[in-house]
Amino acid sequence: MLSEKKKEFIEFMLSAGVLRFGSFVTKSGRNTQYFVNTGLYKTGAQLSRLGGYYAQLVADTIGGGFDAMFGPAYKGIPLASACAVSLYRDHQIDKPYLFNRKEAKDHGEGGVTVGYQPKDGDRIIIIEDVITAGTAVRESMSILKACGELTVSDVFISVDRCEVGSTPGKTAIMEVKEEFGVKVHPLVTVVDIHEYLKAHGADPALLEAMEGYMDQYCIL
Repeated sequence: MLSEKKKEFIEFMLSAGVLRFGSFVTKSGRNTQYFVNTGLYKTGAQLSRLGGYYAQLVADTIGGGFDAMFGPAYKGIPLASACAVSLYRDHQIDKPYLFNRKEAKDHGEGGVTVGYQPKDGDRIIIIEDVITAGTAVRESMSILKACGELTVSDVFISVDRCEVGSTPGKTAIMEVKEEFGVKVHPLVTVVDIHEYLKAHGADPALLEAMEGYMDQYCIL
């Protein structure tokens, strides 16, 4: 059953043009009929609402039980920033955040991360957009592990595409959990999106194409 909160978030993505339908290629090289591009959030109002959704999920899941949040460059930077603001504004949880540079800075303070500098023993959470094959999470883990003896406990994302990873029978999220011990928390899943579209009279051809893709690549 699609909850009102999930329905609201799907409608928010649609209104912002972030949830799109057509012909796309995912980072893992799969041809897909639906795509989530959080880089298309572009107004203060949108970022405020988006941060509110992420912050609510963090607060409901782990509260303030972490030391900092990491937003991987580039799309994760505004996500983590907006989440940090909303956590403080709406939940009185004041936590620092950090993000990485795509290229190490060789002047000034140097380094590959900006913002909070993690220290040994810190519990870090990752604020991301979408997990398809788990590639971005692995990249984030590599960056964070280079910062010290950290625990990365949870990843918060907009959409779980529920797609198989490199191991038959396992989703990318299952693989990430087994490999790194992290839990992934999505605001919505592809099943939620499909259910919403079906209930709201979406083009039957789109629904059929989505169902074919899900049959081929998803573990539901």
